[in-house]
Amino acid sequence: MKALVFREANAPLELSEIEVQTTDAAHVRVTLKAAALNHRDVWITKGLYPGIVPDVVVGSDGAGMLGDRAVIINPNVDWGPDSDYPNQKTYTIRGNPTHGTMAETILLHPDRLADKPAHLSMAEAAALPLAGLTAYRALFRKARLRAGEKVLINGIGGGVALFACQFAIAAGADVYVTSSAQEKIDKAIALGAKGGALYTEERWSKAFLKQFGGVDVVIDSAAGKGYGQLMRACNPRARIVNYGGTRGTAAMDPPSLFFKELEIYGSTMGSDEEFTAMVAFVNEHKIKPVIDTVFTLDQHADAFAHMAAGKQFGKIILKI
Repeated sequence: MKALVFREANAPLELSEIEVQTTDAAHVRVTLKAAALNHRDVWITKGLYPGIVPDVVVGSDGAGMLGDRAVIINPNVDWGPDSDYPNQKTYTIRGNPTHGTMAETILLHPDRLADKPAHLSMAEAAALPLAGLTAYRALFRKARLRAGEKVLINGIGGGVALFACQFAIAAGADVYVTSSAQEKIDKAIALGAKGGALYTEERWSKAFLKQFGGVDVVIDSAAGKGYGQLMRACNPRARIVNYGGTRGTAAMDPPSLFFKELEIYGSTMGSDEEFTAMVAFVNEHKIKPVIDTVFTLDQHADAFAHMAAGKQFGKIILKI
């Protein structure tokens, strides 16, 4: 079968013909129809993700067919028994070190599958698992979001940020966003956000507070030099959740932290229980993932270059 394989860091991924894994009594074979890219996939190609091994099919997100059943794939591998925290000795994410979704078929235990939401296409369904799960846990488990609260999502455009935007709006929150591009802010407003700010502007939080007031929840993946501005945009007792640190070490504003008694949480993916709850939430609210571009598996190099450029608004999909 055709599969996109990681061989070694800083080398091109190989679209190879590999041997089909043999099924056994504990696993089923899913014929994949679409897979989605995540920043994790780009970091793996650069050797910047822990625990990676060679000769593994990449990709965490996928949707396909098990016989006549349309399914999506839970990307968790061995989260462990505690829903609050993944088992640090066993937990990994599909796509390395275990074979991933950028292939014609995949062998999985049936408990890794959920029914595809009927209102989603295969491409939309493939966009959902990893980013949707990460956003769901950050908003509802960590930030304890309640209807009527104000949420600020930093760096709108990527998959998790957009799901956080859509989920928070569906939950009855008022959503605001930041970006380096006004075009992305405008697109978020078209989805239902109330407004936004350009984080490239010096001390943007001052104008934000004047125009919109403070926020109760911040969702962030950058943890960069603008972290203090996020803290200044917060109301007292606001909750800040970080699911990544793409900009390095956060430059905090300690007075905001202690005078406002802010709460800061880290969040990684989500448990199997949260995956089930996230899919149910998407079904209930008929949420449709935002798709930026659809490529074919043969166009994987263009897809990864597009992801690495960081200009996308929504998920990047590989049609299989």
